[in-house]
Amino acid sequence: MTTRLDWAAIDTVLLDMDGTLLDLHFDNHFWQAHVPVRYAEARGISREAGREELMARYHARAGTLEWYSVDFWETELELDIMALKEEVAHLIAVHPSVVDFLEAVRASGRRIVLATNAHHKSVTLKMAKTGLKPHFDAIVTSHELGVAKEDVGFWRQLQQIEPFDPARTLLVDDSLPVLDSARAFGIAHLRAVRRPDTRQPEKETGGYLALATFAELMPTTE
Repeated sequence: MTTRLDWAAIDTVLLDMDGTLLDLHFDNHFWQAHVPVRYAEARGISREAGREELMARYHARAGTLEWYSVDFWETELELDIMALKEEVAHLIAVHPSVVDFLEAVRASGRRIVLATNAHHKSVTLKMAKTGLKPHFDAIVTSHELGVAKEDVGFWRQLQQIEPFDPARTLLVDDSLPVLDSARAFGIAHLRAVRRPDTRQPEKETGGYLALATFAELMPTTE
């Protein structure tokens, strides 16, 4: 099934960051491997015990603003989360064809907005490491709006500060719950991502059309 779009029907492009523009391997490695090791070291417990405890804590906060908040986890775990991110920041990587896609959308005159659940401290780190910031007309985090993207209220709030016509808007996101909330709000053009983490197999994307790389979504000129 083709992922091609009718670009004549699109004015605004909303893009997720982690797993969509950037390889989710960094985040998966950080939260599932790196933080558990440092957490176990700080508490003098085994790595297995540390990981088991953290997985339970993560699960309890999944899909909430707290899960995405650097400040929350720094307080909760008594760790310097940003310092730990710097330790593995060399793993931050941009997915193939992303820069070409962003340049093409910008050249087409359409508005590009980064709409992310990531905490602003994480966004700052990743923009510094990737150099992607100049490609966006705006960067909006769920923490600014006070509601996660999994909630339909996020899109309502976003529309207040970044006016867009849902019927003429494209959203690319690797999270199915986020795509579900966007669809419920009325965003017409939705695309998932086949392999958010390049070290993991392709993921099931439900009924959503999914792209392997952004080369499949290049704006047409007609």
